[in-house]
Amino acid sequence: MQTDAALIARCQKADVAAFNEIVGRYKGKIYSYIYRMTGSAEDAEDLTQEVFVKMYTNIHSFRAEASLSTWLFRIAGNLCVDAFRRKKTRGTPLSLDAPLDSSDDESTGREIADSDLAPETLLGRKELAGYIEAAIAKLPPKLRSAIVLHDVEGLPDEEIAEVEKVPLGTIKSRIFNGRVALRESLRPYLEA
Repeated sequence: MQTDAALIARCQKADVAAFNEIVGRYKGKIYSYIYRMTGSAEDAEDLTQEVFVKMYTNIHSFRAEASLSTWLFRIAGNLCVDAFRRKKTRGTPLSLDAPLDSSDDESTGREIADSDLAPETLLGRKELAGYIEAAIAKLPPKLRSAIVLHDVEGLPDEEIAEVEKVPLGTIKSRIFNGRVALRESLRPYLEA
């Protein structure tokens, strides 16, 4: 397995295989981060592709002052901010992933249940995951980004500070405040 630095050097020489390897290595993490920031699978797919297009077109300007993952998360974060600004001006679109309304006053979902678990367990997990996702989505973007990068993606505080271009203390504060806000938001569900 080649290092990121070796892949970048190959990519700077227009090696498509190196670019594809970088995409394969980071696509899942970038998609996950963007999905949690936007709350939309469609936006996450589009923005993830845009991250790698921007990476490819700007690979010659990449300096090894930061790691490749830091650079990619920074691009993703900037694209998320741009997406938030665009959404504010045009409103919220309808989701194709939302349940369908059927004629007998029931909603029809598109998910297939895991038959290995009891229905009550599946429902409990899905319900809790929904509460957590909703609580994360309600956080202000700066807190949400810090929480997702730290607690979901597992990035160290120092790398998050590089991604967000803020001091380390600011990141630690955002993580703390984000966790406090999540705890308060989830309290009614956890005490029940």
